[in-house]
Amino acid sequence: MKLPRSSGIFLHPTSLPEGRLGNGAYRFVDWLEAAGQSWWQILPVGPPDEFGSPYRATSAFAGSPQLLADPAGRVSADEVEDFVARHSYWSAEWARFAGVGAIADQVRFEREWNALRAYGRERGVRLIGDVPIYVSDVGADVANWPELFAKGEVAGAPPDALSANGQHWGNPLYDWHVHRATGYRWWIERFRRVFELVDLSRVDHFRGFVSYWAIPERNKTARQGTWKRGPGAELFHAVEGALGALPVIAEDLGVITEPVRRLRDELGLPGIVVLLWAFRNRPHNPHALQNHRENQVVYTSTHDTDTAVGWYASLTQRDRKATGLDPNEPHWGLIELASSSPAALAIVPAQDVLGLGSDARMNRPGEVQGNWSWRLKQGDLTPALAERLRQATERGRRSAPATLTTV
Repeated sequence: MKLPRSSGIFLHPTSLPEGRLGNGAYRFVDWLEAAGQSWWQILPVGPPDEFGSPYRATSAFAGSPQLLADPAGRVSADEVEDFVARHSYWSAEWARFAGVGAIADQVRFEREWNALRAYGRERGVRLIGDVPIYVSDVGADVANWPELFAKGEVAGAPPDALSANGQHWGNPLYDWHVHRATGYRWWIERFRRVFELVDLSRVDHFRGFVSYWAIPERNKTARQGTWKRGPGAELFHAVEGALGALPVIAEDLGVITEPVRRLRDELGLPGIVVLLWAFRNRPHNPHALQNHRENQVVYTSTHDTDTAVGWYASLTQRDRKATGLDPNEPHWGLIELASSSPAALAIVPAQDVLGLGSDARMNRPGEVQGNWSWRLKQGDLTPALAERLRQATERGRRSAPATLTTV
């Protein structure tokens, strides 16, 4: 897959002023068009857990009813029948798990989602989604396909720069032997559903498909765990054989090894670089601007990091000076760097466009509560900001339409 030289904004629908797919979503698309942006990137859209995390959704297939602008919209019997027929692999299982009205909600979700997506396409704006590698331990997937999941260990990430104790996600791990025996059918259907909803998708924790951190179920932190082998290229080849070329981005952050890089490049997938991490050990730092490659996506910051302004404020005076950024507007300095990067696609979280501090973070890895709740205020994204972002985009020669080609 070859990405066009383009750019976009990261903003989950829950961060819109209304927190759902209402008028604010359409106005945001209008703002993206005015700002010369080709992409709207979001988080996973499944029903979130009790803490609001979209990475522990109760279904890998269903859309979240919490996003509906019209949760009481009329749904006919014919619409329900048609939806079930088109989603025969998972819809009945979801209805058994979620109860009365579950399929009607999915009809409403599809109706609203498709209308918004069509509105974006008409204005040159495409959607980037997100595929969490894992599912909820109390969700429909484990309840309906228990044979696909391992016993006695749970998912997480080892200690790293983001968390001294690692990340104890608690999600169930996969029994990859069973998945292989089924021809990776669940994964094929999962990606089929993703590609119904978005034009391009980030595959979360890509390194977990090479090897993954398995934590004993009884442990409270992720410090004690073991690396285990994932399915590698075989899974992606199975999905590609069923669905065609894969419009996905490999989230290759964290503890990355040569086998992970090799799999990413074998599959021809773009990886990710983050400018917050670009200013140390520059000769060998993959995030440093001079080491960026065309087949990459560059971010100023991500939903798991501090905002650009929050990060800059946390630096020492010496480290701030070493960045070369304007201390009055470090976020715009990073936006300009992202736009100038050799990476084909540049993504900026809305918080960085607005120059917001750490209190606007979307997520703090390793902390269960207090995440996923940040929202725009009405009128935050002004015409003046749109014009400034458009100019930066044009200077970076990122005005190409958001169309993908296979190579």
